[in-house]
Amino acid sequence: MLEEKIWQIGQPTDLIILPEMFSTGFTQQVEDLAEPMNSKTFRWMKQQAAQAKAVVTGSYIVREQQHFYNRLLSMKPDGTFSYYDKRHLFRMAGEDQVFSAGNSLLIEEINGWKVCPLICYDLRFPIWSRNQVQANGELSYDLLLYVANWPAARRSAWETLLKARAMENACYVAGVNRVGSDGNQVSYSGNSIVADFKGDIVTDLEEQELISTVQLSYQDLVEYRQKFPVHLDADAFSLSPDKGRLS
Repeated sequence: MLEEKIWQIGQPTDLIILPEMFSTGFTQQVEDLAEPMNSKTFRWMKQQAAQAKAVVTGSYIVREQQHFYNRLLSMKPDGTFSYYDKRHLFRMAGEDQVFSAGNSLLIEEINGWKVCPLICYDLRFPIWSRNQVQANGELSYDLLLYVANWPAARRSAWETLLKARAMENACYVAGVNRVGSDGNQVSYSGNSIVADFKGDIVTDLEEQELISTVQLSYQDLVEYRQKFPVHLDADAFSLSPDKGRLS
């Protein structure tokens, strides 16, 4: 189904974003559904990226020895890749009981844009995603990306937090969420959203299952940061790999 949707894009695209756990739905059945890193889903994403000539990203369940990860894979058209392991595990659904948490951010470059991909529940933790000022005075990233299985019952939080992350980090934010109901009869309203650096909604797919191509303006982003350089007054801090330690 996803392969057919990718083929329907029909125009040059730099980045194709799939939801969290796109191959299984959100589940803790890791023993049955986890894959080694270089297995079926990995190879499928590699094929799609090569055919679409675009970066393809989304998360799925990966097994490494005795550990399981909710892993976002970013696959480039040339077959090179990077990945991010979900840091904040959703304890209310028992995710923290079966998955291991990641301990590092990923910031990668895609066609001149610096992109920071995160996963679902990470959205609630602004310190983890803080866009920090580098030694050269520039911010760490330009696009903050969230792939999600975010239930309809918490739709308001999804929309509010996506806009907040955009405003506080002076960046574009894209949140891609699933629609429909899962095997536990949990409903998902979609509301895949792109917000600009001012927190204004560029695109909201609401409850529709659609392909949406959005063009972002790097020039507009740079001009905004120059006119409103709030990041230069931000508090400096560092994060420890040990959860909860901040200095």
